[in-house]
Amino acid sequence: MEKIRQIAERKTPRHVAIIMDGNNRWAKRRLLPGVAGHKAGVDAVRAVIEVCAEAKVEVLTLFAFSSENWQRPADEVGALMELFLSALRREVRKLRDNGIRLRVIGDCSRFHPELQVAIRDAETLTESGQRLVLQVAANYGGQWDILQAARDLARQAQAGQIKPEDITPAFFQHHLSTGDLPSPDLCIRTGGERRISNFLLWQLAYTELYFSDLYWPDFKHAAMREALDAFADRQRRFGRTDEQVEAEASTQC
Repeated sequence: MEKIRQIAERKTPRHVAIIMDGNNRWAKRRLLPGVAGHKAGVDAVRAVIEVCAEAKVEVLTLFAFSSENWQRPADEVGALMELFLSALRREVRKLRDNGIRLRVIGDCSRFHPELQVAIRDAETLTESGQRLVLQVAANYGGQWDILQAARDLARQAQAGQIKPEDITPAFFQHHLSTGDLPSPDLCIRTGGERRISNFLLWQLAYTELYFSDLYWPDFKHAAMREALDAFADRQRRFGRTDEQVEAEASTQC
């Protein structure tokens, strides 16, 4: 039984990343303003947090607002910022009480000072959480992430603190905004689209991709469990052959 339990645990992704897409289309189908879809999507966020915590996922990263989303209509962007602020204030104590640590990645300097303070306060209040790391990507882009890491390393090299040959893939990854966390094992995108849209570009190199036709507000407990089940059925080779993977699995049993 212990061997079976260990195999089951290995099939659970350590890190799940989600592109929460389809809020606007969900609202339009109901003849509602776009922001209504984002508000409805908060329930889906709660659902996936609950499922991931139950499944003992270590990290859940949600793509909440991309660096390209500033191009949307100003009233929609403003409503999204207000929703983000109100959700932080309303949910942060629940996260703390459930052992969930919140952190926000992305360039927060463009946000209103009130929102920046709320983010810092929420991160501080939940920093002792051990059950799950909830990572929210806000004003985030994968290209921005790689660029800020490259600039940081360039400054260190210019100052003589490192040599170019010191920059290995692992060393570079450590300088990304997610550098202290494992890379995603599973990336989910809702809304029927089949692209990653500048999300965690470096980190998704060997991530399993899962696409759902459900709009984000409809992606609840059952849909999240289905995605985890699909991941459990996949064989992750990382460049190796099927036979090598199977041989390694047999030795671990």
